[in-house]
Amino acid sequence: MARMRDGAVARLEAHPADPDPSPIGYDMVDVARSTARVTQPMVRKAFLDHGPRYADNRRGLEPFVPVSWSEATGLVAETLQSVKARFGNEGIYGGAYGWSSAGRFHHSQGQLHRFLNLYGGYVDHVDSYSWAALGVIMPHVLGDMMRVHPELPTWAEIAKNTQLFVAFGGVPLRNTQVNPGGLLRHSVRDDMKAARDAGVEFVCISPARDDIAAELGAQWISIRPHTDTAFMLALAHVMLTEDRYDRDFLTRCCTGFETLRDYVLGVSDGVPKTPAWAANICDCKPDVIVALARRMTERRTLVSLLWAIQRADHGEQPCWMAAALASLAGSLGKVGGGVGYGYGSVHGYGTAASRFKATPFPQGSNAVKTFFPVGRLADVLLNPRTPMQYNGQTLTTPDIRLIYWVGGNPFHHHQDINKLIRAWQRPEAVIVHEPFWTATARHADIVLPATTPLERDDIAFGDGSLIASHRVLDPVGQARSDYAIFADIAAGLGFRDAFTEGRSEAEWLTHIYESTRSRAKDSGLDLPDYAGFRRAGVIELPQAPPPPTMFGAFRADPAAHPLGTESGKVQLASARIASFGYDDCPGHPAWLEPIEWLGSPRAATYPIHLLSSQPKTRLHSQYDNGAVSQASKVQGREPVAMNPDDAAARGLDDGDVVRVFNDRGAFLAGVRVNDGLRRGVAHVSTGAWYDPLVPGEPGTLDVHGNPNMVAPDRGTSQLAQGPSAQSALVQIEKFEGPLPPIRAFIPPASVPR
Repeated sequence: MARMRDGAVARLEAHPADPDPSPIGYDMVDVARSTARVTQPMVRKAFLDHGPRYADNRRGLEPFVPVSWSEATGLVAETLQSVKARFGNEGIYGGAYGWSSAGRFHHSQGQLHRFLNLYGGYVDHVDSYSWAALGVIMPHVLGDMMRVHPELPTWAEIAKNTQLFVAFGGVPLRNTQVNPGGLLRHSVRDDMKAARDAGVEFVCISPARDDIAAELGAQWISIRPHTDTAFMLALAHVMLTEDRYDRDFLTRCCTGFETLRDYVLGVSDGVPKTPAWAANICDCKPDVIVALARRMTERRTLVSLLWAIQRADHGEQPCWMAAALASLAGSLGKVGGGVGYGYGSVHGYGTAASRFKATPFPQGSNAVKTFFPVGRLADVLLNPRTPMQYNGQTLTTPDIRLIYWVGGNPFHHHQDINKLIRAWQRPEAVIVHEPFWTATARHADIVLPATTPLERDDIAFGDGSLIASHRVLDPVGQARSDYAIFADIAAGLGFRDAFTEGRSEAEWLTHIYESTRSRAKDSGLDLPDYAGFRRAGVIELPQAPPPPTMFGAFRADPAAHPLGTESGKVQLASARIASFGYDDCPGHPAWLEPIEWLGSPRAATYPIHLLSSQPKTRLHSQYDNGAVSQASKVQGREPVAMNPDDAAARGLDDGDVVRVFNDRGAFLAGVRVNDGLRRGVAHVSTGAWYDPLVPGEPGTLDVHGNPNMVAPDRGTSQLAQGPSAQSALVQIEKFEGPLPPIRAFIPPASVPR
């Protein structure tokens, strides 16, 4: 909420209904006015001089030239026409990732896709950096988990019915500050406390104790990163050998039990997956595994898997094995039991909300059917027209000649930044809409200044509330909304009327709201007119009744309520996946040794496993230049948490600046000693803006703390091709000498025409 004084914003305040507001939002006003803003259209000098066919691209190194809006939009139109004429729409990649705005109208992904669809289409990506492995494997195992996620037990249901909550990766509250579409109330902290007070016992299986709130009194089982699947297999071994599994459910509702059983017991490969076997891999005690397996079969158990677990080598396997565990334990399909993917990953998982859907901004349809997995972006740019395996298909990678990026920051999301920079030079043109001089903007050819959410009206819809987002700031410099920018470019390309449908931004907002209001009336909800909505500010929609028990109807009658799998049942093994012939994703859940982990030979050279998570002090990389994020820095660098023994072995004290490195790259960070992190593991949040010591030099040091400098850019497997960001081994040493300045928030060099 904005508090005004003399017609100007004095400060932002949390909504009175929010019990646990995020501090990130308080920075929005100051960040909008920061020196890091893009204040006018800018074009990379060599691109302006030579045009899109210039081959010697040095994006990220060359200065920019300020141009007028009319010249900028004309240049974008000419560039699009040039690429389309020579390569067709298959040469254009619409690269919006979509988290730049919570609004229904000013959602950058929707704006870009509508524009490009009307221009004939574009190459799209599939899946998500957040849950790619999960999103591909689970339809094979349980049907479409992404579609049924609203049926996850709510925290209120967990408090009432669950006895044991086993959280692989924990339930970190830092992630629950955000939710797609926005939210009115941050309730997860209180919801989890209520569950604890009701008697729910929590178990956190993670290398980091802080991955679950201390007040929950959870049992912390510390294991090596990437060994969750081995741990789960050993739990299954106890259930099988002690006859603690649900034969009735496995017989009626599952297929492939015998295949999984023979693998767990070692019949098929000669290696029984005993607690002692797993303890050696996980570096924990066997009796801890035995005790937990017994508790899971004696108590109503909910198995939870944090999205971060599957962003790693063979990330599909823990997802699959978690479903198998819930099946063996007999909790799948029982109220308060089963398996849940996403608790603690964003706010909405487990929170009660309205099932009502607001009207979106229409995007139209894409005439281009070419796609690629989003986590393979650099590979696609570097290796066009080559085969790539994906989910049983052989794709041919597109030949992308133009990247149009609106919303999101690939230099935050994507791993191995040095590789990405090499790949980023290949297209003929990179066009970016961006409010700030992020690394993505700095590595573009044409940069168009976009407004921030405080500089435009919109409608937000999240956690069951319609929220009127009011413009409270004038656009900084020459910034325009994405809609206004695209309308002008569409005019130059001859389809402005089709793009705008004759509506102004205000008329679109009215249209979207009144359409939503009409749909609400059909559902028995009486909403005020648009003017009344703007005056009210917030409309809380009635909460939906508790969802049906997840897989409850299926458990009761699997023939009448089949899953969308190859057999209609839970696939403990899959003939379909086996038929793909992938050696990195077999036909049943399996322990596949990670390419990069503390048990690999590589650990002799790089003995620290670096984990990277979403940050507590910003939204992805957004607001890194805000006061909350800056207050967390150590001598201006992103903090890296280290176990006390690891720090002492390197002569490091809290507050020292260190160089974190491997053969992919290096970055500087500030040490924070943390005894809640297991030995051999370090942690740094993602989102520090990439700040190279020598811009444009391959392999140069990042001085600010971006972990994607050292994270590998390889697919989780041939099945999902998801990102493996968590599979990073590094060495850490004290940085000697003068500290380089932080320049990430200073605009790049510009030269006059």
